[in-house]
Amino acid sequence: MSLPSVYQHKFAEKLTILNERGKGVLVRMYNIKKTCSDPRVKPAFFTEKAMESSIKYINKKFPNLDIRSSTQHLGPVQKEKADIFRALGSFYHSFVDVMEFRDHVYELLNTIDASQCYFDIHVNYDLTKNYLDLIVTYASLILLLSRIDDRKAVIGLYHCAHEMIHGTSLKLPKYMGYFTAPIANKQLLTPSLFGYSDSSFPRLGQMILEYENPLRKLMEEFGPHTKVVSSALLSIHFLFARRNHSADQWRSDQLFSLISNPAGMLSPVNSDTMACEYLSLEVLERWILIGFMLCHSCLGSTQSCLDLWRAALRGSLYITLVREEVLCIHKVTEEAFSGLKGYGKRIADIKECKEHAVAHSGQLHRGRRNFLRNAVREMESVLANEPGLLGPKASIRGRRDGEQENRTE
Repeated sequence: MSLPSVYQHKFAEKLTILNERGKGVLVRMYNIKKTCSDPRVKPAFFTEKAMESSIKYINKKFPNLDIRSSTQHLGPVQKEKADIFRALGSFYHSFVDVMEFRDHVYELLNTIDASQCYFDIHVNYDLTKNYLDLIVTYASLILLLSRIDDRKAVIGLYHCAHEMIHGTSLKLPKYMGYFTAPIANKQLLTPSLFGYSDSSFPRLGQMILEYENPLRKLMEEFGPHTKVVSSALLSIHFLFARRNHSADQWRSDQLFSLISNPAGMLSPVNSDTMACEYLSLEVLERWILIGFMLCHSCLGSTQSCLDLWRAALRGSLYITLVREEVLCIHKVTEEAFSGLKGYGKRIADIKECKEHAVAHSGQLHRGRRNFLRNAVREMESVLANEPGLLGPKASIRGRRDGEQENRTE
């Protein structure tokens, strides 16, 4: 891909913006899930006896909700429409933001494929890192969305309350916001006046249905992107293999030690992949496991992809989506591959790697954590007495920070 194409499409800027946007939406989905699963903070009308029939009706008919002909089922919603509209407004618009984020990710990934963009963590670090981060963030968002059990009820209740209050699905331009009171003069405030009718609910409802089985849909979406994704993942093969060792191997290599070679203590530490030293092993694993789960066709055609995927599968039982929300990677990947023809060998690989992880991952991560704690204490003691070493040895400290693991496996 030519440089003018990179600048013209502004891939770096778009990846940065979408990653930040995706992280924010992901946290909001996490908060909605926590709120809806906790009876103490869940909106009261979800637990009211009178509202049960309306919620059941909405879940059954979603997204085909006809307010005018369903007054019998939606009578309780009519009575509490103002409270519902007020309480669920932020939830609903967060779901709309998920849909809009998905649209932007679709567009960017397709443009990157069409432009034959080249990703290599050692050549264009920021571009490759942001590309892989976006894939993981997007997949995490969709998986978390599917875990919100009340998503249909939340969206359906808000839509019904909106229709009952305003009498029409109407969305004003962004600078005027949404109506929060009944429309007094519908003739003055009509969709034709702004040329902008609210089509968010039909599209949002369709998106929720599409992701009833999120992994199947995600694998369909990422099929066309396999070449670019696998190329980006293969660029971290050497980096992952160099870092993915036990604590005993780190100790024998004198990793993170400032005093292992006294004669070279004042010599600056150089690296051809300096930026990569700040990537944690957990991030690399997440890229590999989610990336190859979505773009799985390369596992059967490229041996290096298969080796990298197997190495990552043997390291951990869970990967983090957001905060304490995790993905049981072996179980989820096996279930996703079980519906695909000719994936018997891959399923056998998953079972073998799972057995290895069950037997060794606990000891592996425990040993790494203990080693890192001791390395930090040693480094703090040395730098407290000789702070001037922080300059020539800064990359060692950065890499140590990158290796810190927050898991409790």
